[in-house]
Order: sequence, then structure tokens, then C-alpha cells
Amino acid sequence: MIMNKNIHPRKVAHPRTSKAFFTALSVVLLMLVPLGGNAQSRNFKLTQGLEIQYNILRTLATEYVDTVDFAKLINYGVDAMLQSIDPYTEYVPEEDSESIEMMTTASYGGIGATVRKDSLGVMIMQTYEGSPAIRYNIEPGDIIMKIDGADCSKLTVDECSKRMRGNPGTQVKFLIKKGRTGQTVERVVTRDKVHTSDVPYFGILQVPDSLSGVAPTGYIKISGFTLNGSEDVRKALISLKEQGAQRIILDLRGNGGGLMDEATDIVSLFVPNGTLVATARGRGEGANFDCITDKAPVDTLIPLMALVSSSSASSSEIVAGALQDLDRALIVGTRTYGKGLVQSFRPVGYNGKLKLTIAKYYTPSGRCIQIMDYAHRNSDGSVGTVPDSLKQAFQTKNGRIVYDGGGITPDIEIKPESYSRPTLALSLSGILEEYAVKFYSENPIDSLVDHSFRMTDAQYEDFVKYAANRKFDHRSASEIIFEQLVKEAKEEGLYDKDREAYDLLASKVKLTKEQAVEQNREEIQPLLEDEIIQKYKLTATRIRHMLDYDTQLWKALSSWR
Repeated sequence: MIMNKNIHPRKVAHPRTSKAFFTALSVVLLMLVPLGGNAQSRNFKLTQGLEIQYNILRTLATEYVDTVDFAKLINYGVDAMLQSIDPYTEYVPEEDSESIEMMTTASYGGIGATVRKDSLGVMIMQTYEGSPAIRYNIEPGDIIMKIDGADCSKLTVDECSKRMRGNPGTQVKFLIKKGRTGQTVERVVTRDKVHTSDVPYFGILQVPDSLSGVAPTGYIKISGFTLNGSEDVRKALISLKEQGAQRIILDLRGNGGGLMDEATDIVSLFVPNGTLVATARGRGEGANFDCITDKAPVDTLIPLMALVSSSSASSSEIVAGALQDLDRALIVGTRTYGKGLVQSFRPVGYNGKLKLTIAKYYTPSGRCIQIMDYAHRNSDGSVGTVPDSLKQAFQTKNGRIVYDGGGITPDIEIKPESYSRPTLALSLSGILEEYAVKFYSENPIDSLVDHSFRMTDAQYEDFVKYAANRKFDHRSASEIIFEQLVKEAKEEGLYDKDREAYDLLASKVKLTKEQAVEQNREEIQPLLEDEIIQKYKLTATRIRHMLDYDTQLWKALSSWR
């Protein structure tokens, strides 16, 4: 997502009652009368649609057989209407206003913990660095049974989370069953502002032996673009230079975007003041503007690489696209997501806001990175993409050819390692994290020292037994293909002719859960260690551990000679 924090939203009237709505509709009709041509036709259709909707709601209110929840019905209609435009335009009601703060500042008022449902209430899965949860000794594996006297076993996860959140400085009372000891304790916790840094980790890379001799390389992981996040990047960059870094890697992989201004400020660290970073073009007031750096750079000469992936989107693409167009950085990885739309908030009454797509952005060379064409859909309603035949060539500052129409194509393509189906199933089902919480509850806190933690054979065998008793799809890609083969063979009458051959093949490709987890240990164990490390030493240490297994990173570094 790209958000522009400097666009001042216009006020929009919002009718409270049917009378107010009808009055507002009359005003709209009067305002549209003088308009001519196509504008008058478009506005007639708008007022016609509004009147039809109003008449439908009035008829439901007076004649429908059962009582209608109009708030729910209207919100459902608004959501469906906006979803038909694009995935990023959405209505944010007053009760969800906290999500806007989290979206733009990576901050919220609460205790700083994630939870999942448990039969006794909700279980703490992870705590955040510097959070009230850590200060009050609330740990992974602890079960919150009551929140201010409310029985959590009778509440949903969302309901519990809302009760845990609140203004900084306010208090919340918990009844907790401790995961390590099983004791039941009370905790009165003072809520605080919980903030997640846009730079969860930075450091000088400890390269493998195969890359010994490369220049000292600083690494900065950028996970978002929230308010003042560029300052985190600035501080990291200055620190790395002081530690002797002679080159810098910006890791934008998996970064879904955020504030456009922060993306501009990050680029400003590496280019002269007054450099064009991106251009926005739209229809409405305030939708046409240039993003130009207005801060002094830190270093305009240090060699720079940006790592990108298919999930690098929005503001990540602004940074990568600008650095590529300005020939300031080597872009490495896979083609980015292709989201070149700008959103801004508009008030729509009753403290609700509309997150509205107002413009498309263009890189310094003039490229539009947007790949999905939401305005011109296919005949079946599906969204089309920009075809290769319509892609245009552009030139970077030094005359290199780059193309529009589909994200940022890296200068050097290096694909990440792929995972087997059982590994993905264990991760996506939450089994790895659940086991990590179990491990944390059963092992003393000093059992982990740092990022170098490696599971023993006995510890991994314990996980194999744990996973075997959990529900997940452990089938390999080969087994899926085999099942399809058997299905086709049965339909064609071939299966019964040679069952022994099919049974023999089945014995080769079908694995038990235990066998699947054992066979894929090489890729499962590092992911499981990641989860365990985070329970003890939080995100920064986890990322440092992940780098040891990051073959895409090391291949990128190897190509940067």
C-alpha cells in the first residue's frame, strides 16, 4: 500500500437519518442540474442509483417480514461496492480507526502481544520488544483466562484483543495461567504505546567461507514504510558506516509498502537533495504531485544493492524503481508485485474514513509499475494485466533500458529457494509456532544464547512426534500427482488391469507424517529454529539466524563483485 500523509482530505457529508439522506439527495440533484453533456449523464446515473438504494432501504424498513440490521446491511453493501473497484479502496468505520494508526505509524496502545484461541481463553504466542507484556512477565505459552473480569473462554480472539488494547497509561487486569509453572496469577498491566520498527534488524554481514574476501557489507532489513521509519533507516546506515561497512544492502523482500513520503526520504539518504523520486497522477484535488527529496543525503557514493521479491509492493517499488532509474543501486531478486496505486484517507461522516485510491505513481524515468488493470476488466469480470505487447521501454539516468507494465524487473534475477509442500503446510498451519511455544514453556530461558542456536537430534525427534499428532497436509507434490494418476487410470479402466504396479508406486511416493517431517528436516529445522529463537530473543535475533540460511542473499552477494 502507498499512503500519502500530506494530502489534506475534503469533508464529505454523511446522512444520519432517512430524512437527512433524502434532503442530501435533493441537494445533490439541484447541484447537478446545471452540468452539461457527459458530466450531466454520469451524475444522473449517480443520483438515480442513490434514489434506488434509498427506496430499497425504506421498503425493507417498512415491509420486510423480519427486523433488519441496517448498520450491518449498509456496511456489507459498501464493502461489496468498493471491492468491485479495487482491493485497496475500503471503508474504515469508527470502531476500526485504530487500524489506521497501526497502518501509518506501526503503533497502537496495548500490551504488545499476539494471541490465539485456547480452550481456557487466549494463549500468548509472541511478545514485542520493550512492550508492557515483557515488563510484566507475560510470556509465550501463558493463557489469559480473564480480562477485567470477562471470561475469555466465552470470547473470540478479536474480542479479547480489543479488550487488551486501549489508550497508553490506562490499566487492564488479567487472570493468567502461566505456561511454565501452571500457576494462576493476577496481573494489573499499564498499557503503553507499542511500536514496531521499520528496521527490525541491521548489521555487518558475517559471510560464509565461500565469500571470504568480499568488502565489509552492511545489511538493513526494511519491513515497512510507517511514520518516521526513514529515520530508523538513517540511523542504521550511519551506524553501519561507523562499523566499517563499505557497501550496503537494503532488503525489501516481503515489504508490502506504506507511506510514500517515507519511501522518498529513504531514497534521499543515497541521492543528492532535490532529486525526483516518483510522480503521482490522478483526477482529484491534490492527486497530482512530485515526490522530491528535501533532506541532506548520508552517502551518495557508497555501493548499494536492493533485494526485492514478488511480494515487494507499493512503496518498496518506489524505492527500488527510483534507485534503478537513477542508476544508484543494483536491484537483485525477482520481479516485484506491481502495485503502483496511491491511497489517501477521506472523512465520510461519523468518524468513518474512506481509504481511497487517488492516483497512479510513476518512477523517475516515467514508468508506471501498476500491473493489474482494475478499470478495464475482462468480460467475465476478472482483472486483466498489462500485456507484453503494450509495455514500453524507458531509459535510466545512464541510458540503460527498463520497462513498465509489471512491477520492477531486477537487474540480476536470483530466485529464492523453494519449499516442499509438507514444509509449507507446517508453517502455514501454525504448527511450527505452536511447537516453539511448547518448547519455550518446557525449557529454561538460558537454554538459548544467540542466533547460533541449533536443535539437537533429540529435540527435532520430539517435534516429529508432535507434528505427527497434528492435522496438516503432509502429502508431497509427487503424491498429489500420483493421486491424480490413479484417478485418471480408474476413469479410463486401466487401474484394475495392473493394481500391483500402482500399489508398488504408491509405496514409493506415499509417506507417513513422521516420514515427511524427517525427510524434509533440512528445510523444516531452520524454520522451526526461527520460531523458537523469536520466543526467547525476539525479532532481531531471529532475522540474524535466518540470514545464515539465506541462499538468495549469498548468491546476490556473490554476484556483486
